[in-house]
Amino acid sequence: MSGSAHLMWDEAVTRYRFSAGHPMDPVRLSLTMRLVETFALPEGGPGGGRLRVVAAPPAGESTLGLVHRPDYVDAVRRVSARPSTASGAYGLGTEDNPAFPDMHQAAALIAGQSVAAAEAVWAGRCLHAVNFAGGLHHAMPGAASGFCVYNDAALAVARLLELGAERVAYVDLDVHHGDGVQQVFWDDPRVLTISVHEHPRTLFPQTGWPEETGGAAAEGYAVNLALPAGTVDEGWLRAVHAVVPDLLGAFRPQVLVTQHGADTHVEDPLAHLAVSLDAQRLAAEACHAWAHEYAEGRWLALGGGGYAVVDVVPRAWTHLVAIAAGAPLDPDTATPEEWRHQVYALTRQPAPRRMTDGRRPTWRDFDASGYDPGSAVDQAVLATRRAVYPSHGLLP
Repeated sequence: MSGSAHLMWDEAVTRYRFSAGHPMDPVRLSLTMRLVETFALPEGGPGGGRLRVVAAPPAGESTLGLVHRPDYVDAVRRVSARPSTASGAYGLGTEDNPAFPDMHQAAALIAGQSVAAAEAVWAGRCLHAVNFAGGLHHAMPGAASGFCVYNDAALAVARLLELGAERVAYVDLDVHHGDGVQQVFWDDPRVLTISVHEHPRTLFPQTGWPEETGGAAAEGYAVNLALPAGTVDEGWLRAVHAVVPDLLGAFRPQVLVTQHGADTHVEDPLAHLAVSLDAQRLAAEACHAWAHEYAEGRWLALGGGGYAVVDVVPRAWTHLVAIAAGAPLDPDTATPEEWRHQVYALTRQPAPRRMTDGRRPTWRDFDASGYDPGSAVDQAVLATRRAVYPSHGLLP
């Protein structure tokens, strides 16, 4: 095995840029990679040395066809060549998804990184792989949605199935519901999708209710934990731990795919949870542990949303990369001065000075402490458990 972890990176993924002022600013990707580099996490560096940086080619027609309809891919190609012709058809040319030159190439490149990461994990070339440019979980088989053109997460899972995987678990920790991935595998019991997100009453895409549990052929294999706006660290971590490990233990995936949108953060401008960087780091550590406990260590971790592009995203995903590399960073570590200068040069904003928000989150175990009927978080947990646990032989 060449390195314990692969970090998928090609500088050209930063060409995935919708328009000036669009929330999906690719500077968040550049700043993350620069922070990873200044911490010397890649192979041969003093910070870890167990991380290999790998670039993969764009996903081709046959790979994109594992999830996306040919007419949609053709439409993306057309508006990539002539962005001014985008009319909103196929979700292209909308406010969320304005067309831009070379859209197809940039989106296919991000997808290619996630698919190659899945292949490497399945083949045993690495145990863990990270593509923080990925996690574009809203894209549908025939339409762009929610800043997402091609659904790299669903493509990675579909490729694992094509290679022979019989059970793949997908855990989505983005503040928004992982609707595109859920739809692709709605009727497929080989894939367990678990999405922990802000309640659809208050946030796009207005899906992800606990009653959405999968098609007739896969009842209970779509899992949705919808948390109330304003949920803080303790409630968020309590909810995640109250549902995810039980289901992973029952399902026993051969590969764990996780999505780590950083937009659960209290400072994110597009959502309403109140989670800290420190809780996000603990969730990434939990996913790492669950991969080893339930999936023989096979773990593919993706990025996702996150629109506090200086203060939050680079630190959150650098923690994710470091955890995957087996070189986790002490949260009290100072951000490197070199990186802080790069942040200011690129954004004219001051950079955060430490790899922490200064929180030390704790949470009460749901089963040990018991259900609190006065807690909106506990109500959400119980609604999800009642909806899906019986399908897996579990008691709510």
